[in-house]
Amino acid sequence: MVVTGVVLMTYGSPRSLDDVGAYITRVRGGREPDAALLAEFRRRYEVIGMSPLVDVTQAQAAALGQVLGRDYRVAAGMRFSEPSVADAVSELRSEGAQRLLGVILSPQYSDTLMGGYLQALEAAADGVAVRTVRAWHLNPAFVDVLASRIRGALAAFDDDSRYSTPVLLTAHSLPRRVVDREPEYVEQLRETAEAIATAAELPDEQWSFVYQSAGHTPEEWLKPDLLEVLPQLAGRGVRQVVVAPVQFLADHLETLYDVDVAGREQASQAGIDRFVRVEAPNAAPDFIEALASVVRGELAAWDSSPARVAWLRA
Repeated sequence: MVVTGVVLMTYGSPRSLDDVGAYITRVRGGREPDAALLAEFRRRYEVIGMSPLVDVTQAQAAALGQVLGRDYRVAAGMRFSEPSVADAVSELRSEGAQRLLGVILSPQYSDTLMGGYLQALEAAADGVAVRTVRAWHLNPAFVDVLASRIRGALAAFDDDSRYSTPVLLTAHSLPRRVVDREPEYVEQLRETAEAIATAAELPDEQWSFVYQSAGHTPEEWLKPDLLEVLPQLAGRGVRQVVVAPVQFLADHLETLYDVDVAGREQASQAGIDRFVRVEAPNAAPDFIEALASVVRGELAAWDSSPARVAWLRA
């Protein structure tokens, strides 16, 4: 029996308001935020009562371990906070893991944005066989998880508006320079939105793909932006809207503040009376089953690779 250690990897979050500055500095590659930016992020984290991302990811890891069964061990590792990727690997190795599979908790993959996860995992593996899942944005089980939540949100509307209420499928905005370097990443985001819209049986005229959470830098970020689109919809007489992130797999600052607080506030000011954000997957059973299918599919590919087959026969 080969014991596989699975590392669920994501950004992480500050532990407290006092940790916000250090956390942002780590995210920014060692550049400290200026006083105004730090104050704004402290305010946002205070408004939402701090991010639950680390706790949610650990809950996802625990649930995934139960679904995968006795030949697997699963741990959560953060890129910019504790527990780190190295902490997760150490835990898995102590539990007997003989190989490591990394799963970045973003279904779309970019070398520029996510290469740091691979580097952290490989450095921590220290000789243990390691592999990381790349893009899994069109995994059917994952697509259906988000589509089912959109269908559920629309089911709460009356028959007259259920098929006309705009659905905004959102992804984190990016600097133009990243897109110019890796245009295929944005294509993955769009492919995800299109697959989810199709699975949710949304007509083309009912849904749009927009960006959210643009960074606090002067460079060009991708548009259309959620906070600009909402007033435009209101100007056309729209009074209710559904927002469905297609990239975020757990509640954190970008959902709890950027959508639930800033987005809702913008919608209300523009005259939109009903603003619904679909539930994040978090550790829901259907999403954990989807993650399990991602893990099993990647391991099947790994086990059938020529190098792996040669190792097993040695």
